[in-house]
Amino acid sequence: MENKFKIESERGNEARIKSSKEGKSAFSGLEKRLKLESYFEEGFPVQYLPKILFVVFLGLIYISNTHYADKTTRTIDRMESEVEDLRADFTTLKADVMFASKQSEVARRVKPLGLEESLRPPFKIVVEK
Repeated sequence: MENKFKIESERGNEARIKSSKEGKSAFSGLEKRLKLESYFEEGFPVQYLPKILFVVFLGLIYISNTHYADKTTRTIDRMESEVEDLRADFTTLKADVMFASKQSEVARRVKPLGLEESLRPPFKIVVEK
C-alpha cells in the first residue's frame, strides 16, 4: 500500500479544469508546461507532507521576522526623532541657564531684594597659627 491520499474528482471540477486549459493566460500556459496535474493523478503524496509543512513553517518565520524588523525600524526612527527633540530642548535650556547665571543678570535679578553688588574685589583670608 502506497502512502498517498486520493480524492475522487467530480464532474463540475473536470469541466472547470478543461475550460481553464483552453485559456490563453500566462498561468494556463505555465500550468501546461509544468504539468502540475500529473503529480496528483494518483492522489496527494503524504510522504512529502512533513517537508512541505517544514517549508511552510520556515515561510511563516521569515514573514514574522520581516514584520518584526519593520516594527523595530519604525521604533528606532521614532526614538531618533524624539532624541533630536530632546537634544534641541537641552540646548535651549542650557543657553537659558548660561544667560541667567551671568554676573550682570544675577545682579539685576537680586536688586529688588535689596542686595547690591560689592564694589571691593574679594580678598583671601589667611589664618596663621
